[in-house]
Amino acid sequence: MIDTITKENFEQVVEKAERPVLLELWAPWCVYCRRLAPALDRVSEKRSDSLSVGKINIDEEPDLARKLDAEVIPTLYVYQNGSHGEKLVAPASQAQLEAWIEEQLGK
Repeated sequence: MIDTITKENFEQVVEKAERPVLLELWAPWCVYCRRLAPALDRVSEKRSDSLSVGKINIDEEPDLARKLDAEVIPTLYVYQNGSHGEKLVAPASQAQLEAWIEEQLGK
C-alpha cells in the first residue's frame, strides 16, 4: 500500500516511522512520474514487510517540496530513524530504483 503524505501527517508517517519509508515527490501532470508508478507499486508489494512507501503531490504540498529540495520530479528519498540519505531523481529503471533502495538501507 502506498500512503499519501501531507504536511499534516509527514512527521508521524515518515519521520517517526518504525521502519524505513520510501518517499516519492511527484505531480499528476508529470509523465515520468506516471511511468514510474507501476515500479513503485511493485516495490511496495515486494517489500511490504520491511518498507513503507509514501507519495507527496508537490502541487498540493509545495512547502514539503521545498523542504525536500524537489526541483526535479520524481525525486525519491529513503527515510530511516527520522532522516534521509541521498536523493534519487528520475530513476531509469526499476532495477536502478531497487539498487538505490538497497544502498540506502545498508547505510
